[in-house]
Amino acid sequence: MRRHESSPVLITGAPVSPAEEFAARRRRYSLIMSMRIPCLVVAGVLALGFGWTMAAAVLVMASVPLPWVAVLIANDGPPRRSEKVARYRSDRVLESRPTRALESGIVIDAPSDRAA
Repeated sequence: MRRHESSPVLITGAPVSPAEEFAARRRRYSLIMSMRIPCLVVAGVLALGFGWTMAAAVLVMASVPLPWVAVLIANDGPPRRSEKVARYRSDRVLESRPTRALESGIVIDAPSDRAA
């Protein structure tokens, strides 16, 4: 897509308005659902007109999950923008605690004459 000279430049970090977001999600849903009808029509033409039942079955099977996919994509909101990216910096120590050496403990030996 080319940017036209008259298109405004975004200079704010404000999110898209809820009305615009809803309109975009509704367009996405309509586009995906509108692909289902041609799939079913083409499947019918292939099966009845040409006898290609396998190709028709593939198209029908491809159109079955389209409503589910359309709902998932349409209900998905815009991605969250991360203002500050967490990056590893080797020069920064997050936590420094003194460590103790392991103390020697008492060892209890079991009698070796025990029958197993």
